[in-house]
Amino acid sequence: MPDRDSSSRGLYRSRHGVLLGVCRGFADYFDISVFWLRVLVALGILFTGLWPGVAIYLVAALLMKPEPVLDARSEDEREFYHSYVSSRSLGLSRLKAQFDRLDRRIRRMEDVVTSKDFSWQRRFEQDR
Repeated sequence: MPDRDSSSRGLYRSRHGVLLGVCRGFADYFDISVFWLRVLVALGILFTGLWPGVAIYLVAALLMKPEPVLDARSEDEREFYHSYVSSRSLGLSRLKAQFDRLDRRIRRMEDVVTSKDFSWQRRFEQDR
């Protein structure tokens, strides 16, 4: 896994974790050994009792967003990922709006290229 700046990346559940990716996510974020973090979590679960420790682990897994498959190249991509993870319908509506804008733009270009004025303009420029 490539080294990344944890402050710009944020805290995510790792996609390469053993059990829900919580320990690896914390280890990647704080740049510590995942082995020792897992040992500490296991000891914490044993010493606090099985149910409170497991409940805290599961709550952490539910609250942490999954790690992005690809790193965001811009702030817009990062914002889209966070909106999609928190509300899929909001993310999908943003995608639909983007594709609608692209579709309108392509239709305008097609109208220009297929218009009679465009063909006359091309013929005029070829004769020069």
